[in-house]
Amino acid sequence: MRRRTQAERTRVTTGELIETALRLFGRDGYAATSIDDIARESGMTKGAVYHHFAGKADVFRAVFVRQEERLAELIAAASTGTDDPREAVRLGALAFLRACAGPEVRRIVLLDGPAVLGWDGVREIEYEHTLKLLRTGLEVAADQGGIAPGDVTVRAHLIFGALCEGGMLIARADDRAAVLTAVLAQAERLLDALI
Repeated sequence: MRRRTQAERTRVTTGELIETALRLFGRDGYAATSIDDIARESGMTKGAVYHHFAGKADVFRAVFVRQEERLAELIAAASTGTDDPREAVRLGALAFLRACAGPEVRRIVLLDGPAVLGWDGVREIEYEHTLKLLRTGLEVAADQGGIAPGDVTVRAHLIFGALCEGGMLIARADDRAAVLTAVLAQAERLLDALI
């Protein structure tokens, strides 16, 4: 059996810490989760956490990136059921909104992300994952003549802004299921107009 390299061990340990922190931040929120909690729940020492991360905000940033990667995978999977690029964008957008009702997306991406990372920090990460995916989908639709001509980047930002606001409505609702249903219905209309 081959021994792991130091880089492989580091990657595994960092991954375990991120997964533990994702679960804790998603369940309890940023403010209620400590480095001690992350260390204890991952079966590591506090020193091990600080060896891999500068502090709690650094751990949260890594968790936010991981959550954005997962959202992008979910959106991509939802949009693969069709050959119509316009429909693919619509399916991906609706999948994003449905994900906003989930506890980890709700807490990490929508509620704590802007407070911990700031608007610029959140958008920087989204540019590389979910927003990038939307823009790419619109570019494909434009290249195939599936959407009206126009500035795809501006359109992507407008749609993404509307989706994020819809996600915030869902995240802050007392009755998330009812608000999700209402947001999905209105998003369908909006998407018909914008894509």
